[in-house]
Amino acid sequence: MRTLCASTLIGEFFVLGFAGLVAMKDPALDMGTVWAVCGVLMAVSVLLCGMITRPGGLQLGWALQIALIVSGLVVPIMFFLGALFAGLWWASIHFGRKIDEAKAKWAAQQEAEASSA
Repeated sequence: MRTLCASTLIGEFFVLGFAGLVAMKDPALDMGTVWAVCGVLMAVSVLLCGMITRPGGLQLGWALQIALIVSGLVVPIMFFLGALFAGLWWASIHFGRKIDEAKAKWAAQQEAEASSA
């Protein structure tokens, strides 16, 4: 699960950076504020890569997905991209757990075979 979730978060890191570039073109927005918000969200996405397996890591990831969708209020395409990444986040968690269970089952089977031989 960790690998899939981390891949999604790194993808979000780049999307947030590009969204910051788009938001920077809006004359109504202060460039410092845009980059402060984008910078914090980008840092959170990278830091979450190491926190996925810790308590609260997945919930913080969901909070980041919500923030990504809400950023569509500033950059409208982010409604779509945020929803897309929220779907990827769900899939990463769902299928990542299935993969982890299959790996654990396989490892237990290998250990049982090794101990019986």
